[in-house]
Amino acid sequence: MRVLVAYATRHGATGGIAERVAAVLRRRGLDVTLTRAREARDPATFDAFVIGGAAYMFHWLDEVKDFARRNRTLLADRPTWIFSSGPLGTDLVDAEGKDVRIGAEPKEFPELREDLRPRDARVFFGAYDPDAKPIGLGERLMGLMPAARDALPAGDFRDWPEIEAWAEGIANELLAVPA
Repeated sequence: MRVLVAYATRHGATGGIAERVAAVLRRRGLDVTLTRAREARDPATFDAFVIGGAAYMFHWLDEVKDFARRNRTLLADRPTWIFSSGPLGTDLVDAEGKDVRIGAEPKEFPELREDLRPRDARVFFGAYDPDAKPIGLGERLMGLMPAARDALPAGDFRDWPEIEAWAEGIANELLAVPA
């Protein structure tokens, strides 16, 4: 079974998640192509998809959003999973007791759930390096406001066991499907 893992990342944290998912799927014997969403070629040649992107300012990156919208019919007809990364820190709930991952879900996820009918849509914790070169207007503006920038917790908050368990679940579903 051929699986496309396509992603969009700014500083590499989401790319790292996509790489880990691809590695788990390969280890389970699936034929996996890992690529940036903008570089994905011939999606119709794949049997299943894992599509991921970083969320900035409550939106999935345009690169992955465009890929999903452009291929919505194909993705809806084949096993598809989507994920996002973004929340920072170690708190699972905010000050009001709400799951921070729900609050960090990209605004496009309801539309994508309806259009793509993914088997699962996940939000994983991300990573933040305050010394990384800013990319995009939002990050450059944050650089002009040190108090806002410094309020974000720095570090790598990706939960690798959770990510690998999710990928194992994907592999289990795909391998249960007759070739």
